[in-house]
Amino acid sequence: MSEILKIENLAVSAEDKELLHGVNLTVGEGETHVLMGPNGAGKSTLGSTVMGSPEYRITAGSIIFGGEDITAETADKRARRGIFLSFQNPVEIPGISLSEFLRNALEQQTGKRIKLFEHKKNLAAAMSVLGMDSSYADRDLNVGFSGGEKKKAEILQLLMLKPRLAILDETDSGLDVDAVRTVSKGIEEYRRSAGGTLLIITHNAKILEELTVDKTHIISGGRLVREGSGQLAFDVLADGFEKYIGEE
Repeated sequence: MSEILKIENLAVSAEDKELLHGVNLTVGEGETHVLMGPNGAGKSTLGSTVMGSPEYRITAGSIIFGGEDITAETADKRARRGIFLSFQNPVEIPGISLSEFLRNALEQQTGKRIKLFEHKKNLAAAMSVLGMDSSYADRDLNVGFSGGEKKKAEILQLLMLKPRLAILDETDSGLDVDAVRTVSKGIEEYRRSAGGTLLIITHNAKILEELTVDKTHIISGGRLVREGSGQLAFDVLADGFEKYIGEE
């Protein structure tokens, strides 16, 4: 299986403080990987750095995506390549509806105009997968949405944009059991329809019970301290991080 993401000796700083130290991580195309660690370990920093967030500065190492070095590329260029990042706390954007936002994003991604009828048809099908009321399509993006609705809107973007690599940052946080199942169903539909690759960032693995995981990475203090199979995620969930971090 070909590599879609290769992170080599990555060091990252913000405000003159080094947050990631010599991180090496490889993800094969079509795989589902999990990044776990306690709060403040560097999980979100790594995800945001792969996405190209200007908040973080790469001081050493490289990020290779689809065989090309994207270390110096901006976030918008990475998005056009097919990298997607969901946020822990999705922002509200008044003045643009969920439907308009997705249509604009798709047009930016493809470089082509998308017919409104076609867009609405595809959007309705994706919303149906997530059990979302059709009225949400015409509401301002995330404005007045509950936490669960915002997370569903993020997965809706995943289903519509069909990125090559989806980085899901704490998608399961704050969701009840039913909402987790719904979000997991959306993620599985993305895997089925787009054959996409997933890097799931979490510290409680709740969402993993509904998914098949290929590999688990544990991060602590900005360093990857352990890698293992999908089962490792559930072992960590049962035993706690200390057992694995302590063996660094």
